Amino acid sequence: MLPRRRAPDLSGLAAFTLDRDGRVDSWPATAERLFGHPAHAVLGRDLRDVLMTGPGQRELASEALAEVTAGRVWTATLAMDFAGGSGPVAIRCEPLAGPGSTMLVIAQHASLVIGSGWLRHAADQIGTTLDLPRTAREILGVSVPAFADAAAIFVAERLLAADEAVRHRTGPTTVVRRLGARLTGQSAAVTDDLLPPDEVLVLSGDSPSFRAMETNGPVVSERLDAETAARIVRRPGGQELTSRYASFLAVPLAARGVVLGCMTFGRAASSPRFGPADIAAADELASRAAVCIDNARLYDRERRSAVALQQGMLPGESRVPAGLEVAHRFLPVGLSVVGGDWHDIVALPGGRAALIVGDAMGHGPEAAAVMVQLRTAAHTLAELDMPPGEVVSKLDRMAASLPGAPFATCIAAVVDTVESCCVIAAAGHPPPVVAGPDAVARVLDLPAGLPLGLGTGSVETTRVTLTPGAALALYTDGLVETRTRSLEDGITALRDALGACLGRPGRTLDSCCEVVTQALCERGDDDVTLVLARSNR
Repeated sequence: MLPRRRAPDLSGLAAFTLDRDGRVDSWPATAERLFGHPAHAVLGRDLRDVLMTGPGQRELASEALAEVTAGRVWTATLAMDFAGGSGPVAIRCEPLAGPGSTMLVIAQHASLVIGSGWLRHAADQIGTTLDLPRTAREILGVSVPAFADAAAIFVAERLLAADEAVRHRTGPTTVVRRLGARLTGQSAAVTDDLLPPDEVLVLSGDSPSFRAMETNGPVVSERLDAETAARIVRRPGGQELTSRYASFLAVPLAARGVVLGCMTFGRAASSPRFGPADIAAADELASRAAVCIDNARLYDRERRSAVALQQGMLPGESRVPAGLEVAHRFLPVGLSVVGGDWHDIVALPGGRAALIVGDAMGHGPEAAAVMVQLRTAAHTLAELDMPPGEVVSKLDRMAASLPGAPFATCIAAVVDTVESCCVIAAAGHPPPVVAGPDAVARVLDLPAGLPLGLGTGSVETTRVTLTPGAALALYTDGLVETRTRSLEDGITALRDALGACLGRPGRTLDSCCEVVTQALCERGDDDVTLVLARSNR
């Protein structure tokens, strides 16, 4: 029968035998065709003098002999010379039974999986997240061991620390941060001890990684530069690590016209050296990896900016007057999205405190800019001991003068612990809730007023008597209104939750804040703010 078209092709397969000392005992025509050596030039000679002559390969041949002598099979893919060129050769050594020859060697020209299939697999595996460390782990995971025996990712420190997205400038050194590394046969813990993630390094001009970043092109080398080798050797196990690899490839990570850093690959002496096909595959992988790393970097920058802005929204250490207990919770809509919620607590003379909660509608830098201006102005006006109605009125006129006519709401209250009352003024904001220790809570019926920015002028105020132990709750609509719950239903739910929580003996306001926000909060598209104040007199 004729062989099927897709049947395995064994035409390039060669087999020969060795004696127990590693000398060639038989050398058929298939071995001569594969390696180009005639039988008379090979028979009786040590394999280590004929084929396995590369760096580290003599040691591997000795290891193979020991394994086969112990009755085990030994396999490897080695960079070797063969008829017509050089490249990877798959070797299998196994023991033979019976007298005479003791080892059968099977060899075939091989190639690493660096074609379009591997690249498609890599593209599917990387970029699934915007988390920078996890993105680095994904890239390393598809690189080792499928492409190389070791890999590391470096990103310019100026991009991560200072966010200087500029082209690399010519100079004697560059500072990079190692995002991660992976070594074949080593656990993550061992690898991280040898090549710690987030370690900041200075690459000198003779470093292949530096040259790859400088020229924006691949650099192949047979050894580590002296400075990198010395740095690794100083760590436990570093000497063994540096002696294991015989071929290195550094490729730049470039995205959106900026060289972000580089990837460095290493192959052991038992693996083929990096060739033209490897360089092309590494370039393709690096191009895709660079885009994923840059996306994660930009996301991390936006997240850090959002966190910094959100921290700026929170009031500093409040000087709460004696006799008043205050608790608050602020839950941002997301780590990378800035909302417009803000609140403040300002201590006033005579055992009083001003509580202010506001909401600049929308998200992003525009809402944050409005929020910051309103919060700063409200804090200053409250510190001047202005009545709540006047504070809200001035905020209204200020918002009307801002560009873009922002839409915002606000509620301000001054709690007096001496007279057990509070004065409240609102501008389009949800009404406050008062909950007593008798588990009864009520929604205050106040003039809602118009949102800030309409320039209506005067704002009505309401004086509310607070019974002993009663708590005043100010909040934003993100706590009570969701896509599945109307504002009215949400306020009712807040009233019931506050009444049940504060009706329990010994319940602190801080714990009540936590319980209520967890009970009502459905993380959706808006920030959540809750402020509770209770007189202890």
